[in-house]
Amino acid sequence: MTTARNRAIDRIRRDRTLAAKTRLLEVPEPTEVTVDETTIRDERLELIFTCCHPALSLEAQVPLTLRTLGGLTTEEIARAFLVAEATMAKRLVRAKQKIKAAGIPFRVPPAHLLPDRLAAVLAVVYLIFNEGYGGRGDLAAEAIRLGRALTELMPDEPDVHGLLALMLVNDARSEARFVDGTLVLLRDQDRSLWDFEQIAEGRTALERALALGGRGAYVLQAAIASLHADDPQDWEQLAVLYGELARRTGSAIVELNRAAAIAEAGDTEAALALVDRLELGRYPYLHSTRAELLRRLDRVEDARAAYERALELVPTKAERRFLEGRLAEL
Repeated sequence: MTTARNRAIDRIRRDRTLAAKTRLLEVPEPTEVTVDETTIRDERLELIFTCCHPALSLEAQVPLTLRTLGGLTTEEIARAFLVAEATMAKRLVRAKQKIKAAGIPFRVPPAHLLPDRLAAVLAVVYLIFNEGYGGRGDLAAEAIRLGRALTELMPDEPDVHGLLALMLVNDARSEARFVDGTLVLLRDQDRSLWDFEQIAEGRTALERALALGGRGAYVLQAAIASLHADDPQDWEQLAVLYGELARRTGSAIVELNRAAAIAEAGDTEAALALVDRLELGRYPYLHSTRAELLRRLDRVEDARAAYERALELVPTKAERRFLEGRLAEL
């Protein structure tokens, strides 16, 4: 995959050089020649747009691009989509077979076709960031770089600014998220370690998205991330925004976040009732959230069982240490 990616970048560079040299040959006498700039100046972003071909379903475009260009393993992609690794492997194979059978061309799309591929490109960048946010800082930095390149390429798309805002605000807290290899919850983080200049930059990007009429999922998530950076946090407002986001996306994970906000606003019983309705059996954070709610309700044995289930599923060592600490407290 790395070799193929590097060869593709080399080919793009050679094509640009050839175009420039050809124009020079066509000039009858020495003069200044202006070479047309490519639509997409960032080569990695150019390849992502190329891979996100609309002939494939969105469910196929995003995993295939993450596997080919995003630096994610099949296991990491499967975890992001909440499916088994074998299921994701089959999905990737089917996507590759369709590309071959249909003769889908590997070609950079012209400018007027970029909006048709934007949803997949945003999903790719967001999932790269999410994987990096879990501890792989190189991926988080790369996702933010791609987000900045997207805002230059498509400055009038509100979701582009919304995604950049979301990544900037969340990443600004990265230095405080882990202590001695253990995850630290937001409410327990040392705010002196936060990058407030980056939070301000993220909020500026959010304002730009709202000014452009943005009301989509990325803009809503950016608004939620911005509220989480406030002290104190307005949990009732956060619950409302999570509810709106859940309505737009139909996501059970968003509903789980809404339940956490409801609990922080003071209604633990209602939060637990919401969590128990969600069908996220293999999602570790459902069990860790449920364990926390049960702990608050003094249902110690049930909380212990929920923490143990979360430990069976959680993907990183830092999160395991956190959950082990919580379990020891019981």
